[in-house]
Amino acid sequence: MPKTYVTKAGDRWDWISYNFYGTCDLYKEIQKANPDIPIDLIASPILPACIELVIPDIETPSTVEELPPWKR
Repeated sequence: MPKTYVTKAGDRWDWISYNFYGTCDLYKEIQKANPDIPIDLIASPILPACIELVIPDIETPSTVEELPPWKR
């Protein structure tokens, strides 16, 4: 089930992505999940306060790196 997040002044798309998914790279998925957000806010890296965003459920790849055999 998707979550919601209410922005604080100065929030950035990449920070919100990192906060929810552990990576800055999924901010476009958040933007796509919020089609009612005005285009000028989508294009802006910094968001104003009090914007309610839907945070979609996304499967993120594991960030655990496997060690090569000689380092195990």
